[in-house]
Amino acid sequence: MEKLEGKVWKFRDCIDTDVIIPGRYLRTFSLDDLASHVMAGEDPEFAGKVQHGDVIVAGWNFGCGSSREQAPVAIKHAGISAIVAKSFARIFYRNAINVGLPVIIADVEVEEGEILSIDLKDGVIKNVTTGKTFQIQPFKRFMLDILEDGGLVKHYLKLKNVDSTKNV
Repeated sequence: MEKLEGKVWKFRDCIDTDVIIPGRYLRTFSLDDLASHVMAGEDPEFAGKVQHGDVIVAGWNFGCGSSREQAPVAIKHAGISAIVAKSFARIFYRNAINVGLPVIIADVEVEEGEILSIDLKDGVIKNVTTGKTFQIQPFKRFMLDILEDGGLVKHYLKLKNVDSTKNV
């Protein structure tokens, strides 16, 4: 997971968690149901268009609003490989890392539909379409390990040598 590449979906500033997964869709425990409504508050057709590996690029304050964990879960389960934004709401940022979704603070010049290549370890984002590169803060090894393991709980269970398929 150190290197990612995907098509860009652009969103505005202040995308809140009710836009990411509107409250009316929170009555399910099915990850597929959540993912089928991701970003419905901004683009009701988004879930049907997004492909595995795609990247969200947004402005300031992505994930503001409530602390609902379903927001980053729905984004990840829909196939988004990473979110690049100028800034994130703190609790959304933490929740995303906790579920294994890379969130990158950066201001990148990119248009919807272009391809981004992201190197989390070396701290480089490249717009493959235009060739322009952007430096970002490289992810520390422990963060890469958490993301690689699929989130904080799975990482913890791996460190403790616990079979995550069993109830603990």
